[in-house]
Order: sequence, then C-alpha cells, then structure tokens
Amino acid sequence: MPLMQAPLATEPGSALSGHYPNLFALAGKPRNAINSKIEQAFNQLFYGDANTQTLYYPDGGNGNGALAYILDINNDDVRSEGMSYGMMVAVQLDKKAEFDALWNWAMSHMYQEDPNHPAYGYFAWSVSPRGQVNDPMPAPDGEEYFATALYFASVRWGDGKDIYQYRQQADTLLTHMRHRKVITGETLRGRQSATNLFHPDHAMVRFTPDLAHADHTDASYHLPAFYEVWASMGPQADRAFWQRAAQASRDHFSLAAHPNTGLTPDYGNFDGSPWAAPWREESADFRFDAWRTAMNWSFDWSWWRKDPRAQQLSDRLQAFFAGEGLDEYASQYSLDGKKLDNAQTTGLVAMNAVASLAATNPVAQEFVEALWQQPIPQGQYRYYDGMLYMMALLHVSGQYRAWLPEPQGPQS
Repeated sequence: MPLMQAPLATEPGSALSGHYPNLFALAGKPRNAINSKIEQAFNQLFYGDANTQTLYYPDGGNGNGALAYILDINNDDVRSEGMSYGMMVAVQLDKKAEFDALWNWAMSHMYQEDPNHPAYGYFAWSVSPRGQVNDPMPAPDGEEYFATALYFASVRWGDGKDIYQYRQQADTLLTHMRHRKVITGETLRGRQSATNLFHPDHAMVRFTPDLAHADHTDASYHLPAFYEVWASMGPQADRAFWQRAAQASRDHFSLAAHPNTGLTPDYGNFDGSPWAAPWREESADFRFDAWRTAMNWSFDWSWWRKDPRAQQLSDRLQAFFAGEGLDEYASQYSLDGKKLDNAQTTGLVAMNAVASLAATNPVAQEFVEALWQQPIPQGQYRYYDGMLYMMALLHVSGQYRAWLPEPQGPQS
C-alpha cells in the first residue's frame, strides 16, 4: 500500500487551489469504493431504519416547505450542533432538499426572534423532537456551522426567497454573533443576561453568551477555517475581525494542547488553560467535546495553510494515540495521558483520521485505515459517533470543501 505524502507547507491550501487531498485514495482505496462508502453512510444515517440507524427524521411541513430534524437518540433531543452538522453534510453532498428541511425546522423551532429575549438572534441548543425548547441559550458551534453552511449553500445553489436567502441569513447570524448587545430577561432557566458569541478583545468564540460563564471557551468550538470563509464572504465591516479571530484560534490550539500528548480539554480559558466548570469538573479533561479539536486545526491547515503548527499538533496527537495502541486507545483521558475509560468509540477514531490532513508522520496512514474499517454507527449512541463519522469521511476523502463565491481552481 503506498504511503501518503504529506503536502508541503509551500503548497497553496485546498480552498485556494481547489485540490482537496483524498487520503483514502492516497492510501490505495479505489475511488468507486470510496464513493460507495460515503453513499452508504449517508443513506443509512439519513434514511436507514428509524429505530436503529437513521438520525434524520422528516417532520411534515409548513409554509416554508418540508421540515426535518437530526435526533440525538440517547438524549431524545434535537441539538443545534447536530442540525448544523446535518446541514453541512447536506451542502457538501449536494442534498438541497435535506438541507432546506433542516434549516426550516431550525428556524421554526430553535431560533429566538424576540428582540427582548437574552438569546435573541441565536438558536436554542436543545429542543425536544416536538419543538419544545429545553434550554434557550445557544451552543456557539451550532451558530458557526449554520452560518458557514448557509454561505456554502448560497454559492452552490444560489439564494432563494425568505428563509432560503442563504447569504442574507448567514450575514444576519454573523452580525448577531459579532455585535449582539447584552440583553437581560426571563428565560426558561430564570433571569439571564447574554451577549455576543465572540469576545471582542480576545477575538475568540465564547463557551456561551450567558454572562455567568461567557469568559470561557471550548477549543472544539474554534473553527479558523470557517473564519477565513467569513473574512471573504461575510459583512465587509467585520472581515478584519474574522481574520484576527482565525489567528487567535490557531494560537489557542497551541496553548491548549498538552505539550506531550497533544490532548486538549473540553472546556478552557482564553489563555489556553483548562476550565473545570462548576457543574462538570471533568470538563478540564480530554472528553467528548475535545475529540473535535484535532479536526478543526487539521482541516484549517488543509484549506488555508496559514499555520504549520497544526502539523506539529497532529503529529503529537497521533504519536500519543499510536503509543496507546491503534486498537487499544480509550476515548477519555487526562491531558497528560491517563486513561479515564476503556472504550474506543467511532467518533474519536473518525476525528483522529481527520488529523491526518495535517500530519507528516507515516503513522497517519494507519489512522486513515482505522476509519476505513469502522462500521457505520448504529444503535443508541449513533448520533454523535454518526455525525463525526460522516463528516470525517467527507474530510478524509476530499469531499468536504470550501464553497467560495469565486472558485480559485478546479473543484477536483
């Protein structure tokens, strides 16, 4: 099997060149087998058995068209995270009907349009499948994925009417994320005050806009690859800020990652130190949120080639997991590498494979092969594993792309 060749730092990033590396193909997998694997994963996760396989549930329609949601089966709720991931998968795979149905559901049941509500302009992070809000505050990664998926939809399909004016909707959301003023009012959780989603001084995404915890962050919410898109497509007045945010996030990755293991905490402070939230002290460890951080620095490097430290981070992280054993590593660790469970899960296997987009060590190929061998998640815990698996397949196969207004090269 041929060794994958790490891209040179001097080569332009994929978002500029239009050439997205297909790590499966570089590892010797036939292209028809790669495409078949992706098609099967989408079909099962969106249209498989309702009790054991699918995450995507049609939910009738309204005046804006069809409705559908992505369900967290284990917790029996609909999360802005999953809805926005589903939209990103749909736009990457040219699935406009599914994209629009998810967006319609999010706008109908998750979006807060009351200008006096502390969550005004944002999406409730958790809603019941029946559309009842569980927690009105946003989890900012949902807004980040919503905005970017909308920009990509505008480029790929063109803008429609009303809520399907994709670019206008993205601009509005981005403006709230950047400039929303403090609003205090009554919510389902009592009286709350909330502000913008990005700290104006640190230029970093907040853990939450709720002022009670707004001075913290989450490394897995940092998406510099998206901020570069916003800097080229978003409202003109804020483009310099998004460039600044992209660099701040790249710096944050290097501060947050452990110097020996490359592991990052679930929650953190703006200076990169871990944050043990009062209600969840284990958030200072490498747990479920943190799996995604390596994906974020790796596809940023692949798309934009702005920070070669991403290569060092991927090499460090993969060296740690390879040292644990490709088939033996666990899913949760202290930052210095002590096992906190004994279960290997598809979601982390998937994210470690995406780290190969930035890695330079030949062991990166083994992480790609591990993803190839994973079955499509099903059963009670298929939501998080399934969404990360689906996105990883697209990243690793070169089918997760930056859809920009003026293509800079062939989309191949």
